[in-house]
Amino acid sequence: MAVIVGEGHSVSKREKVSAVDTAWLRMDRPANLMMICGVLMLDRPLALARLRHIVNERFLVFRRFRQRTVRTAAGAWWRDDPHFDLTRHVVAAKLGGDAGDRELQTLVSTLVAIPLSHDRPMWQFHLVTNYRGGAALVARIHHCYADGIALVRVMLSMTDASASGPPAMPFAGRERPSTTVEDPLAELLGPLNSVVSSARGVARVLIEKGVSVLTDPAQAVALAGQGSAITAEVAKLALMGEDSATRFKGTPGVAKTVAWAEPIPLDDVKTIGRALGASVNDLLLACVAGALRGYLAEHGDAVAGVTIRALVPVNLRPMEKAWRLGNKFGLVFLDLPIGIENPIERLYAVRENMRALKDSYQPLLAFGLLAAMGAGPQVVQDTMLAALARNATAVMTNVPGPQTALWLAGARIDSLMFWVPQSGDIGLGVSILSYAGSVRFGIVADRGLCPDPARISARFGGEFEKIVLATLFSPWPRDGDLDPAVAEAAVTSRSRAATSLTPAT
Repeated sequence: MAVIVGEGHSVSKREKVSAVDTAWLRMDRPANLMMICGVLMLDRPLALARLRHIVNERFLVFRRFRQRTVRTAAGAWWRDDPHFDLTRHVVAAKLGGDAGDRELQTLVSTLVAIPLSHDRPMWQFHLVTNYRGGAALVARIHHCYADGIALVRVMLSMTDASASGPPAMPFAGRERPSTTVEDPLAELLGPLNSVVSSARGVARVLIEKGVSVLTDPAQAVALAGQGSAITAEVAKLALMGEDSATRFKGTPGVAKTVAWAEPIPLDDVKTIGRALGASVNDLLLACVAGALRGYLAEHGDAVAGVTIRALVPVNLRPMEKAWRLGNKFGLVFLDLPIGIENPIERLYAVRENMRALKDSYQPLLAFGLLAAMGAGPQVVQDTMLAALARNATAVMTNVPGPQTALWLAGARIDSLMFWVPQSGDIGLGVSILSYAGSVRFGIVADRGLCPDPARISARFGGEFEKIVLATLFSPWPRDGDLDPAVAEAAVTSRSRAATSLTPAT
């Protein structure tokens, strides 16, 4: 740490923002704000004063959330906000009339497009006091504070295991460190230091060459010739063509629209996944691909041979350390086979694409690139970001949540959802979250590119039902006899699906 004087404040300590977090801080654009937004739906009203008490007691023990960022020519710094006022960060909101999901979605759509003030800590909670006879909490936190895994963990630290306690996710001590790690890759991936060094070295090469290696295939091939796995990944990124041109690609505007789907039972997803030899993640991503295909077909767009590429975050830290804040994740490019009509064939294509990425160094490389972006000049970051983002249509993330119901300040959390920001000109974000035995699917879209994302989210459950029915009607054995217990559970799932099966509107 160092001591500085400036901006009209008295002498105070400052702490350098890590290179990766700096990259996210500088990634803000009017059309794509680097803000993670979440919603908790509560079964009963919640007093604003009680919520502020919980935030003060459990959220603000993370000192980072009392700090704002200060950007200088020498970099970005964390500094305590001498004028911190909790009442400006935890505010009340009231929806009109007998408010339900539609009104709440309208509010969240408005809030995800409003920048957080850089003059104070960049987070804000909005307590909706009249949602479906209970309440809802909308949380907005800038990505520079932490990634989605860490922020979900931090938010859940405010919850209880029952209406009267105890805390659902207590920590060992009251004080939680908020120090910046100078070399987070080395801390996270100690056994892979040689790979980490290569990733870091390639990132420096990208900076030195003015990112031409990402835009010039000849240089990419030459770099790959150096022989390391990391440099080969750089070549793949540079030589990667853009995915299919669909209505989801274009130049985004400021206005956004969010939507979420009715939850589906997680046990059903696991049952069908076991029957088909696919992971839960494979199955859910296949449902996303089917929902996007159905939306495009509904609008009369060609879907044959269409592939949509998604940027998928990959966690790079142990889950027990998620509360340490900061951004500790990499990214992979995943192809979603929109052009495949058969739901089972589409699922297996997604599974193979995921398996191909299993041993990829893309997450490490992406982490190194983000560090290089934050350490280099803003213009270099902008160019690198544009070069990477043009090859994808969406950002998609899957976060595991607690599998038992939790309470916030005496109110049961009936449901929760979050939305990820999109970088560059990406205009579509898809979030999947498991909670209390169910899977929840949310989407945020640029209003100019996709004005009605609810028509996508409405298809999510139906796509899962298609896979259930196709599984039940498949000729068994496939790779061996279907386990009788799995078959019985699948039949139960089919019965449940049949009673709720309705066409998307």
